[in-house]
Amino acid sequence: MTILLFVMLGLFVFMMFRRNKKTQQQQATLQSKFAPGVDVMTSFGLFGRIVSMDEAENKVVLELSPGTEATVHRQAVTKIIEPTEAAPVVPDDASSLTAAEAEAPAGTETPASSETPDETIARLNGEDKKDS
Repeated sequence: MTILLFVMLGLFVFMMFRRNKKTQQQQATLQSKFAPGVDVMTSFGLFGRIVSMDEAENKVVLELSPGTEATVHRQAVTKIIEPTEAAPVVPDDASSLTAAEAEAPAGTETPASSETPDETIARLNGEDKKDS
């Protein structure tokens, strides 16, 4: 029984060290990608672009919006924001919406035309009660 207890304790300590080492490697990989012009997020949810870095004092200057800068500790920057795809083009009129309804097979209705506003409200209120 005592041997089993020591094995479990040893396994627990091993897993702790392994997790810490993996976290340190991920943080080192992330910090190696820091450079001016990279979009990042801080640990407290602040988004910005790196303007400059001070390696000696572990400081990073972030541009939060044009003309607004903030200096944070290098370890506060926790995530690099990858550029996203271009936003889909939204037409100025509703012609694309009516075209989708015209292309629907006969006998099928779109959800917007099959439900009245009162029915929609009743359905949504009923879904809220399911979660409780």
